Amino acid sequence: MDLRKTVRKAVIPVAGNGTRFLPATKAMPKEMLTIVDRPVVQYAVDEAREAGIEHIVFVTGRNKQAIEDHFDDVPELISSLTRSGKSAQILELESMLPAAGSVSFTRQQAPLGLGHAVWCARDLIGDEPFALLLPDMICHGARGCMAGLADLYGTVGGNVVGVEQCDPTDTSMYGIVGKGGAVPHGFAVTQMVEKPRAEEAPSNFYLNGRYILQPEIFDLLAHQQRGAGNEIQLTDSMVKLAGSQPFHAHPYGGRTFDCGSKQGFIEANVAFALDRADIGGPLLSSIRDMVASHQGHMQVA
Repeated sequence: MDLRKTVRKAVIPVAGNGTRFLPATKAMPKEMLTIVDRPVVQYAVDEAREAGIEHIVFVTGRNKQAIEDHFDDVPELISSLTRSGKSAQILELESMLPAAGSVSFTRQQAPLGLGHAVWCARDLIGDEPFALLLPDMICHGARGCMAGLADLYGTVGGNVVGVEQCDPTDTSMYGIVGKGGAVPHGFAVTQMVEKPRAEEAPSNFYLNGRYILQPEIFDLLAHQQRGAGNEIQLTDSMVKLAGSQPFHAHPYGGRTFDCGSKQGFIEANVAFALDRADIGGPLLSSIRDMVASHQGHMQVA
């Protein structure tokens, strides 16, 4: 069994309904909501490309056509921009356009959980390792988290997960890993526990939605019973896979925003906007004014 094959493909599950963002997501996929001026899903694709991924498999559901359209060419728009002399916008759109044949789409017909969504990509991935990026989790830092996972995988092979540290009192909100011996770019994973109580957690390193997994996970997912939330959980099959294959973790040096929550979505918008040369300075000044005004209202109240 070769656990060091090159990782060429990535799976990005985009079949969720986005009910936490209703009514905004009534007619729009949640993955197409924007962080500043780029859709949430674009950040995951850019991160995958940065890590050397050649082919991306989207696992979609109903009402997700806008995602396919986003990653397609739009000659009419390019023509209009050309006539208007908007060359910078043309270059940006062209840089986001995937190469022909480098993107695939498959359906998850029923909302049976993340594990089931990953299993739906099995025929497009085949017998090779693959990256998995949860698009709601957006990485903010000098590099994307997946590039760090790729570095670690190149050293140890096997299965690799991205992790960050949470407040030790918040472990019941996350999947938590046990920390073993150090290796370049990470450490060995001794165990994985889904949402443990603080007193039972093996560490405060939580899974941040970035994975490199071996194809044997598909056989396990095919027979995985429903778990938490009456859904087929990816972590349950990962725990089983860890019985026969090594797992390592890469601690991400940046910050991951959970854009599946309203707070995380707003925080991500602020963080990425502050990085922008065109709007960062004025926005920071405006935020300071708003915070001062808000604090003043609280003191008066």
